[in-house]
This record gives sequence, structure tokens and C-alpha cells, in this order.
Amino acid sequence: MSHSLLADCPSGGCGAKIDPAWLSEILRQLPPQTSDRLLVGYNNSDDAAVWQLSEDQAVISTVDFFPPMVDDAYTYGQIAAANALSDIYAMGGRPIMALNMVCFPQTMDRDVLSSILTGGAETVNRAGAFLVGGHSIYDPIPKYGLAVTGLVRPDRIRQNRTVRPGEALILTKPLGVGLILSAHRSRAARPADYEAAVRSMTRLNKDAAEAMADFAVSAATDVTGFGLAGHLNEMAAEAHTLYVNFDSLQLLPGALDYAEEFFSTALGQRNRNYVGPRVELRDLSPAQEEIVFDPQTSGGLIISLPASQAEELAGILKKTEPLAAVIGQVCLKEPGGPSVVIL
Repeated sequence: MSHSLLADCPSGGCGAKIDPAWLSEILRQLPPQTSDRLLVGYNNSDDAAVWQLSEDQAVISTVDFFPPMVDDAYTYGQIAAANALSDIYAMGGRPIMALNMVCFPQTMDRDVLSSILTGGAETVNRAGAFLVGGHSIYDPIPKYGLAVTGLVRPDRIRQNRTVRPGEALILTKPLGVGLILSAHRSRAARPADYEAAVRSMTRLNKDAAEAMADFAVSAATDVTGFGLAGHLNEMAAEAHTLYVNFDSLQLLPGALDYAEEFFSTALGQRNRNYVGPRVELRDLSPAQEEIVFDPQTSGGLIISLPASQAEELAGILKKTEPLAAVIGQVCLKEPGGPSVVIL
């Protein structure tokens, strides 16, 4: 029996994330969590939590799951797993094990669930980690993801808010996933464009993480639901302005076309509403602006490192991510200035 995973899902992938403004307000109300061993917690707005085990070892813990963004169950499992694993890579770590998180309709064919879990398990294995269990419940809308554990040396942790003035910024994957998926839902996406987006989403950030380990990287994050502008804003924190040249951004085939045809996402607009006051867009067309706020699912890494090392790292990254590119630089923020400038 054929089932459409998208039929009952109003949004999927990282586009299903809760409004960042609402989420940040809720997190501020939670009791603070402090410990000498808690190196990174939720108050940092980082990609994962880090707990120090010993002088030379720390554990990274993260969780990520979402409704489908594609109709093929196996591909959905691949993408959801790659997206969850990405948080470990963004922190400079190595995933070691994962637990399934599954919500599944009682009325849907169990073969669909088998395909989702197979796609996820094979992706975890490609990462060199082990799938060791999980938890499942019935739910009218399918949802899948992973809770992932990784390891990292405390002195090799890569946080998202630790950029330094004068550094260069590298983006490892092209943008435009949300726009292409939006067009796909409307049956307007060209098959080749959709397939390119799927290839990007299923590709692990493993090679990129391993490559950046050999360089003096000060900060890194992965680009997911809050879009390029949202994640750049997090990296800038309070003290910096990140300048990005739009022409340096690599886009998935067709992404700009679909933006010009007025395809968009609800989360893209919520991203604009939330970070817009801290982002200055200079001479961008409406379609280009849509790219900047577009939510990505299983997107690439943004890496900040000394400008003198940027081209060398970008060259290494291109062996597995041909569209990896240097996209901008880090500067000290002037009083009252924006966190992000895209020109």
C-alpha cells in the first residue's frame, strides 16, 4: 500500500522548528543549570551540550527530530539522521552512538517505518557510530530523529559564539533547501533540483569536521532551521559584526528561481521577524533576501578561522563539498551596529 508522508504534514524538516523568538523567551524562564563540568549548556544557544568527563575527554549530547520533508521513507530516515549527527560535528566532536526517536501513525503501513529506520541506521553506520536503541510512540503525524552522543577533547570544542575579529568565514554546503522543498510540495520543483537538494541533505558533515580539526578554527556551527542569517547572528554574539558577500554564497540549483517565483516557508518569515532588526541587507533583491532567511535541513557548517588559513581549508573541503566557499569576515561591532551585514 502506498502512503504519502507529506500528505498530513503542514511543515517538515527543520522548517518545523518552533519560532525562535518564542523559544528564546521560554528558555529564559527555565532555572539555570550550572556545574564546573557543564562546559556548554542551553544558555549558550549552541548546537549541543558538552559535559567534561576528565581532563582530556568530554561527552557531547544532542537531540534532533522532525516531521518528513520528503515522501520517500528511506530518504527521510537518512536526512533526519544526518541532521541530528551534524550537531556533534559542529562542536568538533566524533559521534559514538545514537538512539532512535520515533512518532508514527498507528494506521500507516509498518513497512514505511521499517524504511525510515533503515535509512537512519545506515546513516549512523556511515558516521562510524552505533545505533543502540530508542523510543517510539503512536502519533497522527510521523516524526523521526536521533539522540546522539559524541566525544571531544575539552580543548578541541568548537562553539558557535567564539569568533575573533579579522577571521574569515567558510560555508561548506550550498543554500536553498527550504525553498526547493517548498516548490516540491507544490509539485513545481524540477526533478534535478529536488535531487540535488536531497543529495546535499543526506551528505554527512563528517569530512568537513575532520578537515577543520587540523586548522585553528575558533568557532563553528551548522546551518539548520534558523537559516544563514539566524546562525550568523548567533555566531556574532554581542561583540562582533559578520560581513558576508552574497555573491560568494553557493546556492542549490533552482533555489533562486523558486524564490523569484515567490515560493517561501513559514519559518523563513519567522526567522526574518526575529533576526531582521540585527541583520543589515544591502542592495539585495527580494529573492536574495529569501535565501538569507531560508531554513535549511541538514545544512553545512559555518567555520570561522584565521584569514591566512581560509583558502587552504576551503581547498581541502572542496574534495568532498565542491561548493564550499569563503563567504565573509568577522569584524568588531561598532556601537549600535548590526550583528550581520550581507551585501
